[in-house]
Amino acid sequence: MIAFLSELAVALLILAGSFFLLVGSYGLAKLPSLIQRLHAPTKSSTLGIGGLLLASMLHTWTVEGRFSIHELLISLFLFLTAPITAHMLAKARFLRSRAEAQRLPPTGRPADWATLEAPEREPARN
Repeated sequence: MIAFLSELAVALLILAGSFFLLVGSYGLAKLPSLIQRLHAPTKSSTLGIGGLLLASMLHTWTVEGRFSIHELLISLFLFLTAPITAHMLAKARFLRSRAEAQRLPPTGRPADWATLEAPEREPARN
């Protein structure tokens, strides 16, 4: 009975992960702008790969009787790199497309959204 439940849990995790990966791939292919296309794969692929890695961990634990740390390291790497990559791609897009950068809301600071544009500084007083 326990073997059946663990196989069922693995199958459900694989199905859920595959669904999220499919949604992310569809969003990447069909959304109109780069910024919108960035959102779909970074969010849903992280969930999808997470589900598949959890299924692999559960399967290794229940079938082979050992805990696999490889999947945890892969998950950690993905959870750290996916948001950073998306952030850097979005910043590069705003730096290259001034028209898109002009449509952004104000930052409320002297600096603009682009990090390469330094704010104007007051002259030094002696």
